[in-house]
Amino acid sequence: MHSDELRSGVEEAYDRIQSHIFRTPLKFSNWLSKKGTSVYLKLENLQHTGSFKLRGALSKLTSLSEVELQKGIITASTGNHGLDTAYSLDKLKLKGSIFLPENVIKSKLVKLKKFTSDLEFHGQDGVQTEAKAKQTSQENNIPYISPYNDLQVIYGQGTIGIEIREQLKDIDYVFVTVGGGGLISGIGGYLKSLNHDITIVGCQPLNSPVMYESIKAGEIVDIKSTETISDGSAGGIEKGSITFGLVKSFVDKFVLVTEEEIEKSIVDLLQEDNVLAEGAAGVAVASFLRFCSDNQISGNIVIIVCGGNIGLNKVKQLISVYGNN
Repeated sequence: MHSDELRSGVEEAYDRIQSHIFRTPLKFSNWLSKKGTSVYLKLENLQHTGSFKLRGALSKLTSLSEVELQKGIITASTGNHGLDTAYSLDKLKLKGSIFLPENVIKSKLVKLKKFTSDLEFHGQDGVQTEAKAKQTSQENNIPYISPYNDLQVIYGQGTIGIEIREQLKDIDYVFVTVGGGGLISGIGGYLKSLNHDITIVGCQPLNSPVMYESIKAGEIVDIKSTETISDGSAGGIEKGSITFGLVKSFVDKFVLVTEEEIEKSIVDLLQEDNVLAEGAAGVAVASFLRFCSDNQISGNIVIIVCGGNIGLNKVKQLISVYGNN
């Protein structure tokens, strides 16, 4: 896809969803700017739901016709995508079903039960659950909302790029955490359509570098991920996902970081910038710091703080290890 085509899709999505989302701040970071650059944090952790994924869910829902929405929608997720879709359905007064594994974590189930969406339980892991959701969608001709493998979802995530461009005229680097690739495809494609010289940096944990390994191999690969605090970016990529080609086109570099680097970045963000970040957001900050240690870098840097949904017990644990007394 050409970046101009993607830009049009992003702009149309923004027109549809901007009244439903929070225009998140772009915060200058004194701490990170000590590296000899001007570093700004795009605070999607302050989005209504604490995650950027609200934009993609709203973009997809508002792109569907009344006829398509008559039977509701279906999605599968125990994370931010499921919560943001449920929130969006209530916001737009629509009906839908969220498919969950039978062993879904109780705390996540409690959050989902606050919304009016129907909850369907199937399988013991996310793969089984997603397969059942897609099967149900196809058999009943009900729209399925993917967390990343959908152009309308990508357009929605790309609306972050519109806001960044309006908040900061000159941009040299943007650091974005990569899971399935929807966020970086939208932001990267939009910003590249305005200035091809902006460097888009994909950020991943060493414990789950699926997109990085796929780009290196020239095809989507199935590699085993190990446990990571960046649960929002962990796991495999759907075969044939449109994000693979978009990432290949719009992402200039990748940085991989350790669990220790991610965890320390979460604590440092809280202590230095008063920003509460989940694991996936910590990946982007850790990647910037890693990149600075390995390369000379200058100019205006934007780091996407993609979400802030992290448990208080986890925060306490990290502070006990990395916090300054």
